[in-house]
Amino acid sequence: MTENSKLKGKTALITGGSKGIGLGIAEALIQQGMKVAITGRNQATVSAAADGLNQLIADSAIGLEADVRSLEAQQKCVAGVIAKWGKLDVLIANAGVGKFAPIEQMTSEQWNDVIDINLTGVFNSVKASIPALKDSEGYIITIASLAGTNFFANGAAYNASKFGLVGFTQAIMLDLRHQGIKVSTIMPGSVATYFNDHVPNDADAWKIQPEDLGQMTVDLLKMHPRTLPSKVEVRPTRPPKR
Repeated sequence: MTENSKLKGKTALITGGSKGIGLGIAEALIQQGMKVAITGRNQATVSAAADGLNQLIADSAIGLEADVRSLEAQQKCVAGVIAKWGKLDVLIANAGVGKFAPIEQMTSEQWNDVIDINLTGVFNSVKASIPALKDSEGYIITIASLAGTNFFANGAAYNASKFGLVGFTQAIMLDLRHQGIKVSTIMPGSVATYFNDHVPNDADAWKIQPEDLGQMTVDLLKMHPRTLPSKVEVRPTRPPKR
């Protein structure tokens, strides 16, 4: 098997895949010959993103409307991937939100939204995928953040969700590795995405780009199966000086 064919024909499910990091990872996997299902909460948006991916390589992507807060919705997504391509090899748990405020001003709705999507949502995606990933001896990659190890003011909900996600991922790595499922978490610093209503622009050139995380995902999936980078921290090389 050549280096460029290791991933050909494998399938992936990417939550929150219509833009930003999720879309960058989807593009990288498709360029390796993989089939990719991307999810989002709006069918029109996720279908448009899938159409764009299919312009890279025809019939390589599908878009599925789903909310990670629903275990049933995640189970339907896995079933959709299997119905389309017969198996699931990789789960990329990427969907996430950020709500930032001092604790005195943070509402319970903001707290619940962040925890339910960033942490419970990953639990739902993982839980739904495990039976299929056991069959394929597949891979789970969660997209956490350096906010999962570095706390900051106004970040109570986001820090809690990402600290929790890092711990969750490392624990399930130990649960699943003897069942043939590899588990890693990627913890990026500043990324040029639409996160928290930001619009990427030329001033973001110093930041990690979505395609960089796509390449990192490919590298993890191609690594020799005896070796598992279970937690990967990644930062911009030269951030602006403060």
